[in-house]
Amino acid sequence: MFTVSVETHFWASHRLTLPDGSEEPEHSHNFSVTADVGAEKAGDMGLVMDFRRLKAMLDNIVAEFDNVALDSIDYFEQNNPTAENVAKYIYQKLQPELPKDVKLEAIRVTEEPGCSAKFAGPK
Repeated sequence: MFTVSVETHFWASHRLTLPDGSEEPEHSHNFSVTADVGAEKAGDMGLVMDFRRLKAMLDNIVAEFDNVALDSIDYFEQNNPTAENVAKYIYQKLQPELPKDVKLEAIRVTEEPGCSAKFAGPK
């Protein structure tokens, strides 16, 4: 199995809803997003997928997050805007866009160095 990864960044704010229903203060992060895709074999050129194409696809998805409050996006009005839910959202958007022989292995969202969440689809 071959795996390739691309990374992109966006700046956004969020305010998490706590278990008691209260909200933490709104705060911002310079988020980092890594997409890992794989294939059983490399294609004719020896590639799983062109890095530039994969990065453009990921950039297109996260563009809606850049310089906004995540809470203002419809999905996050229904789902707490945690790093975990951001990773799941990006996964669900990217997976159907990939070529049929390329599998999205995981999306990792890092809020700050040392603090990240990963969403991986079914095995």
